[in-house]
Amino acid sequence: MVTKKKNKNSNSTNTDKEKFKNDLTPFMEIAKALTSTLNQKEVLNIIMKEISGLFHPKNWSLLLLDEEKQELYFEIAIGKNSEYLKDIKLKIGEGIAGWVAKTGEAIISDDPYNDKRFFKKIDEKSKFKTESIIAVPLKSKGNILGVIELINELKDGSFSKDDLTIVQALADFAAIAIENARYVVKVKELTIRDDVTGLYNARYLQESLDKEVNRSRRHNRKFSLIFLDLDHFKKINDTYGHLVGSKLLKEFAVLVNEFLRDMDVPTRYGGDEYVLILPETDKKQAYTVAKRLRDTLNEYIFLKDEDFEIKITASFGVATYPDDALHKLDLLRLADNAMYKVKETTRNDVALA
Repeated sequence: MVTKKKNKNSNSTNTDKEKFKNDLTPFMEIAKALTSTLNQKEVLNIIMKEISGLFHPKNWSLLLLDEEKQELYFEIAIGKNSEYLKDIKLKIGEGIAGWVAKTGEAIISDDPYNDKRFFKKIDEKSKFKTESIIAVPLKSKGNILGVIELINELKDGSFSKDDLTIVQALADFAAIAIENARYVVKVKELTIRDDVTGLYNARYLQESLDKEVNRSRRHNRKFSLIFLDLDHFKKINDTYGHLVGSKLLKEFAVLVNEFLRDMDVPTRYGGDEYVLILPETDKKQAYTVAKRLRDTLNEYIFLKDEDFEIKITASFGVATYPDDALHKLDLLRLADNAMYKVKETTRNDVALA
C-alpha cells in the first residue's frame, strides 16, 4: 500500500473537505439525511450526492454484496465510461473492492497497477486509467454490505489519509442507513409472504389484483389468472407425513418461480391451492402457460435429494380480464370454477372460464 501525504500549504486543499474535518455540522447533516428515510433507493441517492459534493472524484462507485452469490455488483457507478461497469461482477477477494469486502479493511492505493490486488480487466473494459483508489467497506454489525470506491482525485490525482477518514465516516453512516432500509423491506416481506412456500400470500394476492385491475382498465390491457390445485395432495401427507408434504410445497414453489416471468405474481391461495397472476396476457396465452406448467409438472420428480422421488399432478383453471369478468372477485371465482371442473372429471388438465 502506497500513500502520499499532501502538502499542508498546497493550493489544492479542498475547502469543503477542510470544513468537513473541522466542523461536526456536516456529519450531523449527513446522519440526519441518511436516517430520515427507510427507502434504500433514497439512501443511495443521498450517498451519491454527498460523495460527489465532497470529493469530486473523476470516477466513483458503490458496490453492494449479493450474499447468496458471494459477489459484488455495481449499484452506483459515476464518471467517465461508468456505463461499462453495470454488468461486471466481482467475486469476494477479487480486485481491490473484493479484497476490501473479504477483509473488511479500508485502503488507499496510489499505484494500483503495481498492486497485486488490482483487477485490471475493469479498466480494460471501461477504457479508463485508474491512478489512485480509496476503497472503504460498508459494514454494519460486523456484516459487509458492500464497498465504496473513489477513483482519481480531481485536484492532483492522489488521495490522503484525511480523505480516507472522511470516506470511512460517511460509509459508517451509509451502512447503518442501508441496513435499516433492508430491515424494513424484510419486515414487510414477512407480512406478504407465505411462511411455508415463500410465495406471496392471499393478502398480497388481493392487493395485486386491485392494482392489476386498475392498471389494465386504465391502459385497456388484458391480464389472466391461473387457479391451480395439486391433485391428491392429501395422500402425500397421509403417506409421508406433513413435514414431507411441506417440503414438497416448497419445492413446487421453486419450480413455479423458475417457470414464470419476473412480472408474473405467484401466490399460495391456501392449502395446496395457488393463484398465478399473468399481466399483459390474454386467455389463449394463459392457456398455453397453464398447459406448459402442467406438462412440466408431469415430468418433474419431487424430493429426489430426500430419496422419496414423488410425482404429483395438478388441475388448472384460467380466467381473463376483461373477457370473463371486470371485478377481481368474479375473476377469481370463475378461474376457481374452471379448475373444479377439471378436479371433478379428469384432473391433470386445464379448463377455461
